[in-house]
Amino acid sequence: MSHYAPSGGPRVVIIGLGVVGASLADELVLRGWQNITVVDQGPLYETGGSSSHAPGFVFQTGPDKALTELAQRTLDKLDGAEVGGQWVMKRVGGIELATTEQRLQELHRRYGFAQSWGVPAELISPEEVARLWPGLDTSEVLGGLHTPTDAVVKGVRAVEFQARRAVAGGARILANTKVTGIRRSADKVTGVEILPVGAAAEPELLEADVVVCCTGLWGPGLARELLGLEIPMLPVEHGFGFSQPVEEVTSLDEATEVARPMLRHQGHGMYFREWGNRIAIGAYEHQPLPVEHHQITSPEEARRSGVQASIHPFTRADYESTWEEVQKLIPALRGSSLDEQKSFNGIFSFTPDGGPLLGPVSATEGLWMAQAVWVTQSAGVGQVMAEWIVNGDPGIGTHSLNLNRFDPILTSKQWSREQGEESYDEVYDIVHPKSSTLRMRGLRTSPFYERQRGKGAAFSVANGWERPLWYQSNMTLPDGTPAVPMLGEHPLPPRDRWAAQHWNPVVAVEAQRLRESVGLVDMSALPRLQLSGPGATEFLTQLAEQGALSRPVGKKVGTIVYALMLNDNGGILSDVTIARTGEDAYHLGVNGNQDAAWLQQKMRELGYRLSLTDASSGSCGIGIWGPAARKVLATLVEEDISHEAFGFYRCRELSIAGVPVLAMRLSYVGELGWELYAPAEFGRYLWDELMTAGKGEHILPVGRRAFESLRLEKGFRLWGADMTAEHTPAEAGLEFAVRGAAAQKLTELGADTPTRRLVCLTLEDSARVLMGHEPVYAEGGSEPIGYITSADQGYTIGASIAYAWVPNENAQVGTTLEVAYFGERSRASVSQEPLFDPTASRMRS
Repeated sequence: MSHYAPSGGPRVVIIGLGVVGASLADELVLRGWQNITVVDQGPLYETGGSSSHAPGFVFQTGPDKALTELAQRTLDKLDGAEVGGQWVMKRVGGIELATTEQRLQELHRRYGFAQSWGVPAELISPEEVARLWPGLDTSEVLGGLHTPTDAVVKGVRAVEFQARRAVAGGARILANTKVTGIRRSADKVTGVEILPVGAAAEPELLEADVVVCCTGLWGPGLARELLGLEIPMLPVEHGFGFSQPVEEVTSLDEATEVARPMLRHQGHGMYFREWGNRIAIGAYEHQPLPVEHHQITSPEEARRSGVQASIHPFTRADYESTWEEVQKLIPALRGSSLDEQKSFNGIFSFTPDGGPLLGPVSATEGLWMAQAVWVTQSAGVGQVMAEWIVNGDPGIGTHSLNLNRFDPILTSKQWSREQGEESYDEVYDIVHPKSSTLRMRGLRTSPFYERQRGKGAAFSVANGWERPLWYQSNMTLPDGTPAVPMLGEHPLPPRDRWAAQHWNPVVAVEAQRLRESVGLVDMSALPRLQLSGPGATEFLTQLAEQGALSRPVGKKVGTIVYALMLNDNGGILSDVTIARTGEDAYHLGVNGNQDAAWLQQKMRELGYRLSLTDASSGSCGIGIWGPAARKVLATLVEEDISHEAFGFYRCRELSIAGVPVLAMRLSYVGELGWELYAPAEFGRYLWDELMTAGKGEHILPVGRRAFESLRLEKGFRLWGADMTAEHTPAEAGLEFAVRGAAAQKLTELGADTPTRRLVCLTLEDSARVLMGHEPVYAEGGSEPIGYITSADQGYTIGASIAYAWVPNENAQVGTTLEVAYFGERSRASVSQEPLFDPTASRMRS
């Protein structure tokens, strides 16, 4: 066995020379790193992965801000690039077609995304569609969304362009070389074992300080076999067909290839473009065709046969409806046929939410992944990963991209397959922002589940948990009369069809009755961690002293603090509640597995070996809130729970009707109450006892939709929606959560004097309900100045509420702004917050 140990600087091994691996190598070299080795089992530069066959359609616009930015970065980087005199990218633009009223409305929504994220776009008529794409039958087309800066990217050329530049800067590439092992020692990566394809020799060791897996469709198998990890990613076959040559539509030569805009007909799950003198058509209309790791052609077989591993035989039966539909749109194809010799099924990777898997692998220092990345975001991902590896900060909010966003307890092979298939099914569907998965329902249920079903609960899924949205039983008042949903002092107006999806008027009843009396909210899905062990307090204190945690923990056992996890630039990585349950024991309310990964990383960096465990699995949680919450709870406990004995932001162990409970005096709805956490086996009994004790106060179960409305009325932020790592505490209105070293650090960074702010808007039309991501304009303005984050009606204050990011000059209370909703402008005013109980007297009583 030989060793390769280059001198000077961090030694980096990138596994995979697709569009991501090549881009990452290039970006690391551009940042001054020299010891870069890229290993791929295929030949240069058409290595055989998805990059080698990807059609290269880059439509930038989508509901996810980060994915749009990555697509923008990709096109900006590749703009004007050439390989051997051949173009790498062409900004031919894109057109999304609508042939139904529903799709036309969706184009208005997508136009709003483009406006919010800064993508040039225009809504165009059928006549304009026909002008931009001669030969298209627009008789059934109702309109289009034209995005002129969208582009076609040639995947193999993009690989070659970036790989050659990386090599010129000092990197090296090992082609036709397999990775047979990843070495780790003491929770740190040390290198990879490699072997030439087809060789029977002993593997060679490439020593490394950093290893990045950019292995595309091989990712799940590699993670499973070499790392013992299950990553939530599914390779799926995707039909891609070519027509016979059709000179009357397109007569381009192979070098020019494409001149007209790319087209997407999402109502039929298809996309197509010119490809020389042919039309190339991709199909999402067929059933998901998942690919197991053993079904991917081995590099040895690919070398012998000359067939790319990422290409499977074309399945005409799956493709038939797509071919029929494209013939309707392009009359010249009606007398033509598919070229089945040229057509194929290409393999692409899908994740449960459609986003890539980026970032460090938890618990192994120096090991990274950049998986499930399409050509669309590839060069942008290379930039973000390089910044992350070199500087410790990806430079953008990665909450929707982070490898660690999925709970490892959930990511079984079956779950990944089911969710990946659903993601494939929905890739061109109109997906409502409040919709939930339909796969593997009932996987995680709280002990209250049967009681909730008995109350007519409608459920969604949060981290695998069934979580009630509302209860139909609440439409009947305790005296048996029907409840009347209200918006403030007036009857609740009807919602439009879009806003009315995944919602019910009973939500207004639940919000109002909780404010008037008392309600129970299932909090079991809230991610929670237990941090303990000698040095736990010292560890958290050290994080605060470094400014990584926005404030110190409570000095006494039984105290709770609300704090922010901050990156080196003062960006908000998460917000957490830290309850001190012992001298060196803490109960943390977090936002997900990313927070656990961050804490584990910090423990490694600072040399702490503490116990960090999942506190939510095997337990249950109930929030009891409302003016009568103390009165109800007092009947079930022997301890004194008066405000003097059990103050706000305090925690303690209670015996509630004989059930051992960790009670936390917190309120995310702005009312008096507690979060109660107990072992799961006591849960149903606890629920029943609380409901029985609260009968005299007309207690009711309350769902997530009312909970969301109540928190907006109170001005409480939701991390991942209202603020991300791109935002600082001062920008987000969270200065109160910053103390000590963090405050000094933010001042030194200049992060305490923001140029933009998160503001509370109230809409002039209280019946208008926004969904998030809509563009915001100055009054009468033509260009967007910001975008909406969270929104809903405030049922108890009688207004429609929306939070938005806007520049400082538009953030003053009383400023009139406009919001576009499906193309219609609505007036809104910047309002003083919180809108409800500004003195916080109710929850602190």
